[in-house]
Amino acid sequence: MRILVIGGTGTVGSQVVRELLARKAVVRVLTRSEEKTKGLPAGAEGVVGDLLNPDAVRSVFKGIDGVFLLVAVSTTETHEGLMAVNGMRMHGVNRIVYMSVHNLDQALHLPHFGSKLPIEAAVKASGIPYTILRPNNFYQNDYWYKEAMLNSGVYPQPIGDVGLSRVDIRDIAEAAAIALTTTGHDGRTYNLVGPEALTGDSTANVWSRALGKTISYGGNDLDAWEKLSLQSMPAWMVFDFRLMYAFFQDKGLKADQSDTERLTKLLGHSPRSFTEFAMETARGWKN
Repeated sequence: MRILVIGGTGTVGSQVVRELLARKAVVRVLTRSEEKTKGLPAGAEGVVGDLLNPDAVRSVFKGIDGVFLLVAVSTTETHEGLMAVNGMRMHGVNRIVYMSVHNLDQALHLPHFGSKLPIEAAVKASGIPYTILRPNNFYQNDYWYKEAMLNSGVYPQPIGDVGLSRVDIRDIAEAAAIALTTTGHDGRTYNLVGPEALTGDSTANVWSRALGKTISYGGNDLDAWEKLSLQSMPAWMVFDFRLMYAFFQDKGLKADQSDTERLTKLLGHSPRSFTEFAMETARGWKN
């Protein structure tokens, strides 16, 4: 099976590539960067192209059986996703797995959530067999906070006190590879979640145990978070994520027990726990 991975050089997509290769799929990876093709794992072929370029959209899906569609957060996310769906329709792609976001219907006013709704709708209307994956906040986002935790003893992601059913990207990648290479998933939407709801405080507590030092939650002050984040992220993204964190602090983003049960059945094992992830990560940081 020839599968094109869109977003295959990022955190989630690169793991999807590895999972597909392990299942003996023929994998191509679409990237804007010629340089990034050099870092692909053995067996994966890089294709340079941009979903905003009609010539690329007309060519990159030729001869492709299935597509993993992950459109990075950007001001053009929706347009890129719609362009990709049209490219797939032009070339008779047989299966789409689209990565959206958990419970997007609850917060369509958020750019990070609402931008994905038209892509979901286009995927469903495309006539191509599809599966939609809706993951929660990633465990691996915490890689960004390594220095803050190790040097300052602070966990700074302002996820609040209600709780998020965060998920390991390895579970996302497994779910994507299973949906692309096995039958029985057409027309289905899977919420990809972890086994427990995590707050800012409980996340910091897990990191404290994993690192063997006190890690304090940085708190829910979004003014302070915005000021700090503008030093490393563009203003539009900081604004978007601030809105998202405000929603998390107010409503949370929790899974139902049925979500966990469905994911366990899909994966063939329980979703990975955050404690397992943190302990594993801490061992790597200490080496």
